[in-house]
Amino acid sequence: MKKFFALALTAAMIMSLAACSETTTEETTTEATTTVAETEATTTAAETEATEATEATEETTEATEADAPAVEPMTYDEYVAAEVDDEVVVCAYVQAKQSWWDNKATVYLQNEEGAFFCYEMACSEEDYELLVPGQAILVTGYKGEWAGEVEIVDATFEIVDGNWIAEAKDVTEFLGTDELVNYQNQFVSFTDMTVVSVAFKNEEPGDDIYVTLSKDNAEYSFCLEYYLNGSDEEFYALVSGLEADQTVDVEGYLYWYEGVNTHITAVTVK
Repeated sequence: MKKFFALALTAAMIMSLAACSETTTEETTTEATTTVAETEATTTAAETEATEATEATEETTEATEADAPAVEPMTYDEYVAAEVDDEVVVCAYVQAKQSWWDNKATVYLQNEEGAFFCYEMACSEEDYELLVPGQAILVTGYKGEWAGEVEIVDATFEIVDGNWIAEAKDVTEFLGTDELVNYQNQFVSFTDMTVVSVAFKNEEPGDDIYVTLSKDNAEYSFCLEYYLNGSDEEFYALVSGLEADQTVDVEGYLYWYEGVNTHITAVTVK
């Protein structure tokens, strides 16, 4: 009987140990599952935060780029102060076109502050047709100088909003003074000038006309630039026929070539 009780007690102890073992395994499995779930949740949260942070950064970058100011053009004073060969950016209005050739355009530009001569600016033939008088353009190029003429070279441009045409400024009083150059490339006028002589480039009609006018016994050079307005037959004939001692008023662009050499666009014989 004692033997039977001993065997029964032993069996009970074995069953108890087995039950404890199963409980421990279940608890361990549950804890492991919980830990994995928590880890996955933490990872997902971190990834979500990283994604949101990246998107926020991209949005901020896009907003910054959108808010970034466009290229700021120089004032005329800043342009004047720039050194030769410096890059320059100006916004001005087309006043006249001199020529187009081989995807290059030469134009006279002016704004309310001053004027610019843009020499052989990169320009397609189609875009050249868009450069009508008064049209605003933004020009990026380099400041150059040739024989005293300050110009913009190696330039590109883009059409911008705006339209303005300059009125001729009478600069007769500045003839023979250092102040005249301050109006270089502007649309100007001279009054009561006296014709001294008329000569043709290559000594015959069909090209530029060189006109010498005087004021107060001092002589000044003017030029009918054939590429600018030589195709105007009536105007070409008028300038060709000027005679010495006639009194005239003239308008044109204050070009410079070893001194003042205005490119004339209008002549009134008095």
